[in-house]
Amino acid sequence: MRGVFLDTLTMKLEELDTSGLEASLEHWDLYESTAPEQVADRIAGADVVITNKVVLDRELIENAARLKLICVCATGTNNIDHEAAEERGIPVRNVAGYAQASVPQHALALILALATRWHQYHSDVVAGHWSESPVFTMLDYPVMELAGKKLGIIGYGDLGRKTAELGRALGMEILVAESFTGEKKAGRTPLGQLLAEADVISLHCPLTDETDKLVDREFLAAMRAGALLVNTARGGLVDEAALAEALENGHLGGAALDVLSVEPPPADHPLLAGDIPNLIITPHSAWISRESRQRLLDGVVANIEEWRRSA
Repeated sequence: MRGVFLDTLTMKLEELDTSGLEASLEHWDLYESTAPEQVADRIAGADVVITNKVVLDRELIENAARLKLICVCATGTNNIDHEAAEERGIPVRNVAGYAQASVPQHALALILALATRWHQYHSDVVAGHWSESPVFTMLDYPVMELAGKKLGIIGYGDLGRKTAELGRALGMEILVAESFTGEKKAGRTPLGQLLAEADVISLHCPLTDETDKLVDREFLAAMRAGALLVNTARGGLVDEAALAEALENGHLGGAALDVLSVEPPPADHPLLAGDIPNLIITPHSAWISRESRQRLLDGVVANIEEWRRSA
């Protein structure tokens, strides 16, 4: 049995225990990255393909004669043509739950950064402004105490629940948005009410037709003045030009994003092109702790081993 991993650079395998992966098949071809024009040749002789973000479309799946299993080294599987795989009887396996510690931790870090403005104070200290202060402190940026404030959670899966738990530990009141599926659940808050009341909103919902550009101009205008927005879910949830406007005109108190609609972003991206006040962007790094990546790799191996047992 032969396997190919198309984009190992997304995992930094040298930091991980790869013995399980190595033992799962008789032979592995490992590629740091794979361009679209290279995919067909690299998967041609493979029984198992692992991909994180490399796209496997219908043509590629139909022409990979030996292909028997597709493993997505991630939770989202939108880079796979599921219909084409199903027609050939090729299972598509993903890994869920591996980032239940790291992503909420990152979301909390972003919330704390926006609330305390430590990143701006740190920059001023490095620039020498504290040394020039006439008093012992600096009070240039407003700091928000999170205790007693309302944290709105949109998307209440494992990551949303854990983020809510961390918010409660800080003394925050939690508002959970009603489900986009229309299913009524006790204790949920209508979205309009959540937007009007929440001091901080954290996004944890999947990107679907219903949630594409959920955070648009209307959404942002409905948020209470000075509120904070955090997105560690999917970049496509946010209309980024509208967010830039809401930050520049002062309606929002700040925003922190770990994801953008295009990754990596172009240099002229609307959120990178200017000096937008109180905006933090991290490079889709909420999930990248070594522990998280090890759980993800172990999950891929478990999927391969389960498939081999049932084959």
